[in-house]
Amino acid sequence: MFYGYESAGEHVAVKVVCTNKKAYHDYTIESEVEAGMQLLGSEVKSLRAGKANLRDGYARIKNEEIFLLHVHISPYSHATYDAPDPVRERKLLLNKREILKLIGKTQERGYSLIPLKMYFNERGKAKVVLGLAKGKKLYDKRESLKKKDTDREIDRAMLKYR
Repeated sequence: MFYGYESAGEHVAVKVVCTNKKAYHDYTIESEVEAGMQLLGSEVKSLRAGKANLRDGYARIKNEEIFLLHVHISPYSHATYDAPDPVRERKLLLNKREILKLIGKTQERGYSLIPLKMYFNERGKAKVVLGLAKGKKLYDKRESLKKKDTDREIDRAMLKYR
């Protein structure tokens, strides 16, 4: 859990709940968009406790609305008898203009919407950052790992000579 401020481009997060590190390995992220989520009360409490997983999640467009699928928010331990399904479909809250822009982009071949980070903003609202992503091929993944290794080696060498 992260308390304080973190900057992710133009988004300022007060408390980061979870991030999807695997998304940066499996996809090339073209752009990011911030969206609100339609949650139930016990889900918000569970998010504040940091009990969420974005690993297999994705967003789907249905009838000019965007829904978040396969994102696991664990049931809150002190909730009443009526606990929601942990992987239920959750509606995302975006402007109509943003939705239409995303519809145009996702209709292009190979683009999908992947959740990258879930956090609470400075007003205490739960937000999710969606990435407009294009899947990487196996050779692209190897190439990015090689680049990461060489950058790490260069940084080590630079620290050695300081």
